[in-house]
Amino acid sequence: MRTDTRDMLSVTEAGRSLGRLTSDVANGRTVVVLKNNEPTAALVSVRTMERLDRVEELEEDLRMLAIAYTRTLTDSGVRHTLDDVAAEFDIDLVDQD
Repeated sequence: MRTDTRDMLSVTEAGRSLGRLTSDVANGRTVVVLKNNEPTAALVSVRTMERLDRVEELEEDLRMLAIAYTRTLTDSGVRHTLDDVAAEFDIDLVDQD
């Protein structure tokens, strides 16, 4: 999504024309709000916000899939029992409360 530099408004300007901006944003316009000449917020349609939320969900799914795939590819098949691990670290499992 590209934002036209003409769609940047100061907080003051945005506040004065919030009603019009709401209609414009509902029709697909994206507005960047500037505070002290720095971009601080964006007004986007609910449809765009929902799409961005879905993209974030998919990004997390893809990250988890990459981790699972990497683990599958690097799995040696060797498994260790709790007793073996405890013995390796000199932990007496019987003394544990």
